[in-house]
Amino acid sequence: MKFWLKIIALLMILIIVSMWARPVLADDTNTQTNTSGSNTNITGGYESTSTTTNNNDGQTNTTTSTTTNATTSNGSSIPPPSANSPSYSSMSQDVCSMGISGSVTTGIVGFSGGKHVVDENCERIKLAKVLQDFGMKVASVAVLCQDKRVHAAMESAGTPCPYQGLIGPAAQEMWDKYPEMRPDYEEWKAKNEIIAKVDERIAEENRIEAERIAAELAKAAEEEALKQAKLLEEANEEINAITVVIDSVPINRNN
Repeated sequence: MKFWLKIIALLMILIIVSMWARPVLADDTNTQTNTSGSNTNITGGYESTSTTTNNNDGQTNTTTSTTTNATTSNGSSIPPPSANSPSYSSMSQDVCSMGISGSVTTGIVGFSGGKHVVDENCERIKLAKVLQDFGMKVASVAVLCQDKRVHAAMESAGTPCPYQGLIGPAAQEMWDKYPEMRPDYEEWKAKNEIIAKVDERIAEENRIEAERIAAELAKAAEEEALKQAKLLEEANEEINAITVVIDSVPINRNN
């Protein structure tokens, strides 16, 4: 990592230097300077004179032709050729690696480089296929379960990944007991935190709803008790009124 940081820093310095640099042009007369295979300055002129004399039948014809060619050319310095990235090939279809290359070219210098990167997912698939061909189905699934995506998918499907020879519910029990051993532990932890928050919110809503229902039931019971008490009081008043009427009626004892 430090090596790449140094390379990047060096490239940045070279780019800044190239931005500040200015090309130097020749300013000579009738001279030509070749720099890096380019003509930077050509000035001057070319003049040619030709005379032709024909003597036919005692007559003399003289023709004079003068050609002047003046050329002025100003050119700038040509940057160095572009740095080409090297071509990387695994040279085989059974090798789980890929090539990465890159290049940077400035007005002064260019850099290029590359390397091979191992594709772990490709290796895991090939290993699982070989184990499957050997009849080691549990081992094949266990290799695939090293990928956190496969591990989470197996658990979601209700078929947990094997755990040290255990499969099915026994394996799931061990994964729940030692969750740090899961390849998707960080994702599993974050998911459980979300589930815990949602369950806590739902429990709080249920508690509030239960308290509301209990309060309504208590209020209804109190109202019913008051209603029954009032009915009882009215019944007592009626009984007392009937008793007074009976007491007021005279009784004929002679009969």
